[in-house]
Amino acid sequence: MMALHNDTGKIGEDLAFKWFMNNNYTILHRNWRHKHWEVDLIASRDQILHFIEVKTRTSLAYGYPDDNVSVRKINYLIGASEEYLYLNPQWNRIQFDILSIFIKKYPEKVAYFLIEDVYV
Repeated sequence: MMALHNDTGKIGEDLAFKWFMNNNYTILHRNWRHKHWEVDLIASRDQILHFIEVKTRTSLAYGYPDDNVSVRKINYLIGASEEYLYLNPQWNRIQFDILSIFIKKYPEKVAYFLIEDVYV
């Protein structure tokens, strides 16, 4: 049996996939892995390649979902992006984004907050 936070994460990733599709992104990969790196979503829109971290919570007792994205996690995304770009060198513009999802009551009350072009 999967832990509740894993269920929440899976639901969040499914919601994120739909949200990006509905906002004119082309999803290139879900849970892209290479060696020890994993990126939740890699998508493109307007000739920009987006490396997206998805964070989901069902309670704000410990802050907003995006509060849990550390400098270490951003550096992890940067490392993954370097490898991805080595394998896919055609991209000239990239961006790191965080999609914060708060699920108050699934599926009726879901709030999305996109933080674009994150850097350290």
